Amino acid sequence: MYKLVRSLLFLFPTESVHYFSMNLLRFACKIGFIKKIISNSFSFNNVSLQKKLFGLTFKNPVGLGAGFDKNALYLNELETLGFGFVEIGTVTPLPQSGNEKPRLFRLPKDQALINRMGFNNDGVEVVAQRLSDWKLRTENSKLMVGGNIGKNKITPNENAWKDYEICFNGLFDCVDYFVVNVSSPNTPGLRELQEKDSLRKILSHLQTINHSKTKPKPLLLKIAPDLTTEQLDDIIELSIEVKLDGLVATNTTISREKLQTTNHELQTIGTGGLSGKPLKERSTEVLRYLTDRLQNKIPVIASGGIFSGDDAKEKFEAGASLIQVWTGFIYEGPSIVKNICKKLANSLQ
Repeated sequence: MYKLVRSLLFLFPTESVHYFSMNLLRFACKIGFIKKIISNSFSFNNVSLQKKLFGLTFKNPVGLGAGFDKNALYLNELETLGFGFVEIGTVTPLPQSGNEKPRLFRLPKDQALINRMGFNNDGVEVVAQRLSDWKLRTENSKLMVGGNIGKNKITPNENAWKDYEICFNGLFDCVDYFVVNVSSPNTPGLRELQEKDSLRKILSHLQTINHSKTKPKPLLLKIAPDLTTEQLDDIIELSIEVKLDGLVATNTTISREKLQTTNHELQTIGTGGLSGKPLKERSTEVLRYLTDRLQNKIPVIASGGIFSGDDAKEKFEAGASLIQVWTGFIYEGPSIVKNICKKLANSLQ
């Protein structure tokens, strides 16, 4: 059924149809009995899938990666579809419109997407208020919400730490954990912040603020799949040094290797981060490298190319503690969480 719906949705511009679909779902979820039907159809509740991590309890290990619900607009709807956690953002101190449209492209032959969104979001003040309002309305919600934070495009890298501090303080009371994003390829110069000294300044400063709080929040770092072995070793060393609570592996890639999409089509699309099936192998390599060397000292959330229960199992076998989907959600549809959870539950029997 979803394949037919997807074929219709894919006739329209990618970003526009994203908001159309989610707004339609939001309208449907406002009608009590329809929301219940949707929840019964797409949720899979099994206590064996509960996961305790970072001092938090996740009702299941399947989350939605950052970039899908940038502005915390659809938490109610995403919980109805069965997600165990949702990472909102990337949120920046000031609102920004992002890069020029079009900036989100489908690669159906590869089951992939290319995006160069550019941290388009409503800014930390608006998002924080929206999250606070949501928490008041949904006191019994079991959905874990992560806050993915970044810097504004106009902020020079030497002042990036200030942007991360503003977002951290602004969202502290509204989210369950934080993810520092220095790995998006769509903000000029951002990935330079993955270098050890720059990253140490940001992370150590955030941890100083974090541990001054009565109840510190879990602090994670999201990394790129394009890092060298030496850079990964630096990340591992720094993660232990500043006592990070976790890593997210991985963000999108700038690589265009082994794609079925023609070079002409790729050149027409232009720059951006690639996500989806072509990223699966490399993201798993990075995941396995990290978990092998960290030896359970720091948990890793796996992201990249997860479309099915088998894909999820592969990530867990490579050492993941939780998983996030994104592009797989677009291609597989609203059943993706239920299908993955069923597979995982069956494997535990």
